[in-house]
Amino acid sequence: MKTIIDKDACVGCGLCANMCADVFQMEDDKAIVAVDPIPGNLEDSAKEAASSCPVEAIKIEG
Repeated sequence: MKTIIDKDACVGCGLCANMCADVFQMEDDKAIVAVDPIPGNLEDSAKEAASSCPVEAIKIEG
């Protein structure tokens, strides 16, 4: 699975990094993808973090 973060949409709340720190991290007040593609054991956690994004800045494909 591939993860895309819309940097323009990201408000830097950090929710994704708090929910799934193995995939998402904060850098310069914006979320970044720390590992891509997402390992199978982290897919559910990453999807949950993406769906929790308050501005829908995270897209997971595949």
